[in-house]
Amino acid sequence: MPVSVVDCFPKMKPRESAAFIASVSKDVKLHPVGIKRVASEIVQAIVSHEFEPNNMMIHSYPLPVTEDTSSIEWMFVADALNFSFWALEENAHYCVELRGKQYTGYMALCAAITKAQEAGIPITNPKYYANLTKETVNEIFMSNSGEPIPLLEQRWIILQECGKIINDKFEGEFCNCVRQSGNSAQKLLDLIVSNFPSFRDEGVIEGERVSFYKRAQILVADIWSAFKGKGLGSFSDIDTITMFADYRVPQTLVHFGAMEYSEKLNKLLSTNHTFTNGDREEMEIRGCSIHAVELIKEELKSQSVDFNKEGLPINSAMIDYFLWEYRRRFAADLAKVPYHKVRCIYY
Repeated sequence: MPVSVVDCFPKMKPRESAAFIASVSKDVKLHPVGIKRVASEIVQAIVSHEFEPNNMMIHSYPLPVTEDTSSIEWMFVADALNFSFWALEENAHYCVELRGKQYTGYMALCAAITKAQEAGIPITNPKYYANLTKETVNEIFMSNSGEPIPLLEQRWIILQECGKIINDKFEGEFCNCVRQSGNSAQKLLDLIVSNFPSFRDEGVIEGERVSFYKRAQILVADIWSAFKGKGLGSFSDIDTITMFADYRVPQTLVHFGAMEYSEKLNKLLSTNHTFTNGDREEMEIRGCSIHAVELIKEELKSQSVDFNKEGLPINSAMIDYFLWEYRRRFAADLAKVPYHKVRCIYY
């Protein structure tokens, strides 16, 4: 039986939420000149072939992803645990070695999943991870330094919860949830958020309930990217997915002058202040980041470049990846831009 989508969502989806947050923001401002600058950087990168369609996020994972259901199960586990990899010290981030190469942050998580698979551990099988012990989760995701992955307890709880939900509602395979979406990105987003509590990334600002859905949206986009927009990854409405509001992409937006923080907020960020998920400043940063990318997308559509000829769709997922990857490539330069720090399960 198909799982019904519970009507339990905020009035505003991420795009509408972001526009609202940007309209009432006090400590984060967007600048048209900076928006145009980002768009110009993307155009230049596309024309010079520095930014290629095949370099999208999923193809940078530290494993060979194939276009089959096993990849969907792998991506679900990765995105169920895709949160909170930062450290107070820049040189102390979560790190995992795979095949002689060091990976940090989210890529370290991907490396740990692949490493477990290569060791014969069925880490992407819901029947397995629904019954994992905390000790085994710690062993699988242990960092090179011998330190546990951040928020170990929460990751263990999420793995067990998600595994049980998939077994109970989707016959033991997350790909069955994808099939129920009917090739709609929004339907899949709704199915994920309504059935998996840990993906309900929401908040309240100015009395309005808003949503960000970072991990749920990136899961949809990962499937679309891995399948190159075909088969199980064929979503007719992929353009409705926004950027994935995290703590890294805002750094790039500030670097380009598309986004600016107030003196008060900048001081907090510069002193390594730890925010709580749901703090107004945190939601302003995330909401304005989403809205900035929507504005960049509109600016790109007004450019004279034939993006279809370049084989690159202009959507928020593509822009998000460009900004995220730019931060990784120029990490030393962007280190001077402080980022907001929150310990939570949503990003």
